[in-house]
Formats: sequence, C-alpha cells, structure tokens
Amino acid sequence: MPTDLTKARQLFGTFSKIGAFTFGGGYAMIPLIQREVTERRRWLEDRDILDIVAIAESTPGPIAINTATFVGYQVCGTLGAFCATLGVVLPSFLVIYVVSFVLRQFSDLAVVQYAFNGIRAGVLALLLKALLSMYRQSPKGAVSYAVMAGAFVLTAFCGMDAVLVILASATVGLLSARMAKRRAV
Repeated sequence: MPTDLTKARQLFGTFSKIGAFTFGGGYAMIPLIQREVTERRRWLEDRDILDIVAIAESTPGPIAINTATFVGYQVCGTLGAFCATLGVVLPSFLVIYVVSFVLRQFSDLAVVQYAFNGIRAGVLALLLKALLSMYRQSPKGAVSYAVMAGAFVLTAFCGMDAVLVILASATVGLLSARMAKRRAV
C-alpha cells in the first residue's frame, strides 16, 4: 500500500498533467479529473466526484483548484490537498507566463489568431462533454429539471449572480427533499 508521501507525489503528478494539458478552465478539466481519479487511479468513486464538483462549484474560488483540493484531501489529507492544488496551479501559471510573453511579441500574426480560434472550438467541445457527464450523473425528476432550467435562465439571460442562483438552487433542493420526506411519513 502506498505511503502518504507516495500518494501525495502521485496527486501532484496527476494534477500537474491535468493542469498542463487542459485548456478552457475548470469545467474543461472535470472529465479529465474524473477519468484520472476514478477510472485510472481508482482513488474515488464516480459519485464522490459528483459530490466534490458540487461542493467545489458552490465554494469561493476557481472550480479546478477547489476540485483538486477536495480530491487531494479525500485521497491523502492535508498533504494531498496541498500537492493536488499545487499540481493543478503550477502548470497553468507557467503556461500563462509564457503565453503572455509570446502574445505580446506575436499577437498581430494571423497564425497566432487562428491557433486561438482553434483552441476556443476545442474548449467548447470539452465544456459540452463535462455538461453531458454531469447531467448523466445528476438526479432526474421534475424538481431537478426545473432547478436546472431556472438556474440557466437566471444566469444566462437575466444576469443574476451565480452565488445567488446556487443558494436559491440549494434552498429549492432542501425544501423539495423536506416535502418528499413529509409525504413519505
């Protein structure tokens, strides 16, 4: 059985790879995190990842960093949280530093502009994959669909703050569960 230090190193390596090779932010990382953590390494179960993503999304900060921190903590405690978080942040920091230098020097070149157009298209595909994966694992029912549709409309078209939408969604979920429990009694 691996020691905590070995697991911490594995967490750093795994999240460094995810951080280095994923464009598009945290939502684009979710499918990669899920595959590495549940399928490849078997550190956690799929349901654990869904719970972690829900918590990471509702806590302050970027979802990728929060997810890495929570996964690391579940796998290897505080040391794991630190190593996973550092692993996911360090490659992005280095890439942003290099890209900003390159962009300042070569941003007027058409090839650089075309490359970023291609990256945007790829990121959209990753976001759609993450959406589909989360949808498949989410509970289905009238309340869930209503919350999902309401949250989308409020954020996408009404410009409501995401924090308020998350709090409202949690409230609806709690009230719905409470009402279902009362009906069952």
